[in-house]
Amino acid sequence: MSTETDPALALPVRPLPASSYFAPRPPQPPHPPHVPQPDGGRGARTLTAAVCLVLGLGLIGGAAAGSWLADGTGGGTAAERAFARGATLWRTVPVDELFPPVLRGDAAGPGGAARVWTRIGVAPDSGCEEAFDPLLEKALAPVGCTRLLRATYTDATSTAVTTVGLLVTAADDRGMRDLRRRFTDERLDERTDLMPRPYAPRGTAAERFGAEQRASWALSVLTDAPAVVYAVTGFADGRTGTPPQPAALATRPGATTAPAQAGLGHEAAALAGRVESGFRQALRRTVQEDAR
Repeated sequence: MSTETDPALALPVRPLPASSYFAPRPPQPPHPPHVPQPDGGRGARTLTAAVCLVLGLGLIGGAAAGSWLADGTGGGTAAERAFARGATLWRTVPVDELFPPVLRGDAAGPGGAARVWTRIGVAPDSGCEEAFDPLLEKALAPVGCTRLLRATYTDATSTAVTTVGLLVTAADDRGMRDLRRRFTDERLDERTDLMPRPYAPRGTAAERFGAEQRASWALSVLTDAPAVVYAVTGFADGRTGTPPQPAALATRPGATTAPAQAGLGHEAAALAGRVESGFRQALRRTVQEDAR
């Protein structure tokens, strides 16, 4: 901000008459004689200094207490510690906690129908090569890829298969907020040329689940942890030619597309949501245990 005065707002300065610069001072009364102070003055000064010392110590103690209450251990706020812990959680949390063998959704299907999913395969933790369509890989590049965890589920009838992924990024909280803002503003999670790819373990119902079989997907950029959670769903019978539709659109009331009528949008949204919720629960518990 400039400190110069706007010429249009400056007031004219009127000089004083020349005689005013050196006008003689009026006569001053003589100084009163010095009267020695009793010892009580020194005691008052000592008391004042002691009060200031106590107040100063109180302010310092209050600031330290406030810092301790804010972060518990002096290592940042609880939110900062949780964010940092989210980058390494995948190393210590059992796979059955991140990707439970069975997941249930009491009202996760179309019309509030109950759903049950069974895990049929877990991919070895890896990098992000070949895990996303090229444009999605480019969109995620600013936050980096520390680790990618994936598992595939099938529904109770083995007609639908869904791959759920947890991408652990290398970004800080600002980077995750920027990525979330871009996905929201540009609606990148609804573009059919930016989809995650499935993990199809051999010898399972998902064996024929490839890129051409994708029918719906959901993707969530977290801002309280360095992670991106996604799910991509398709038919287990290997059929192609179904135009894919994002879960946000396929789950709208009255949607008549093939993914909507088959409930594949609900499958993707529900599984992504449950894995995200499980990740957050594991993160909260781990942070609490670290603080003990």
